[in-house]
Amino acid sequence: MNEMSAMPSQIANWLGEREELKDMIFLTEFPPVQKAVPLKKVTVAVGITEISIDDSFEEDGEEVLEENEYCRKANIKIRFSIHAPYSLGGEACHNAFADITDCLVFASGLNIIESGCGYITADRDTDALVLPAYAVISANLCPADTTDLVFPSFADKTLLCGSHIRNSAIHLSSAQREYLEEPYVTGVYTGLGDGARTVNLGFKPGVLIVFAGGIPFMVTGGSYDNVYLGIAAGESGSTGLTLTSNGFRVNNGDSYAVSTSSPRLNEAGVTYTYIAFK
Repeated sequence: MNEMSAMPSQIANWLGEREELKDMIFLTEFPPVQKAVPLKKVTVAVGITEISIDDSFEEDGEEVLEENEYCRKANIKIRFSIHAPYSLGGEACHNAFADITDCLVFASGLNIIESGCGYITADRDTDALVLPAYAVISANLCPADTTDLVFPSFADKTLLCGSHIRNSAIHLSSAQREYLEEPYVTGVYTGLGDGARTVNLGFKPGVLIVFAGGIPFMVTGGSYDNVYLGIAAGESGSTGLTLTSNGFRVNNGDSYAVSTSSPRLNEAGVTYTYIAFK
């Protein structure tokens, strides 16, 4: 059962649990439920009579209305068929309508934007006086903290557009949006001369490039070729550069040499620039 079709029964059950409405019986119209004949107590049948869906607008930072791209505004008209025994008179119908409206407006988390009633008629099938009434609920619900009458699907807009919003094939996640806004970070550090050093970025880069400013990528002429450039991706990296879970680690000196290449990625006083792609 979806949230829309379940709404009448949820409202009927909630109203039936209210202490101030203990003298009434609440039921739904679908499926049909037989009513006692003749009635002994006020009996209220709850159903949905109308649903309207319109575009939703909200103010931007400059108090200009902009159409909400993802959500719509829905008004659901709930019908209350209030049956009162003849012995209680028509006043019982109006009192019941007033009490039900008070509970929905002040005790529930439903956003009641309109309510009203029609004329009292006599129903020979139930030997009762009948008052047709209604309440219009806005789908932009803000459930009250003190009530258990809550429709979670309305809170996250499942009913109208939740499945559309959560469709990752057509919408970006927060992480994806952040990536598009800042797909990489850059920074600098000054070499300390230590053999090894760790730089914390707060994330593991997808691809990382480190180089020394103003120095060729490789300087030759000695026992080793001094390498001032490092590139790493995934689990692999060039001589002297390794990715970590939070950034990267650089090595410096002949003790870390591979073949004739000696990494120089933390040479004292040298300024290094890094580009870390997320």
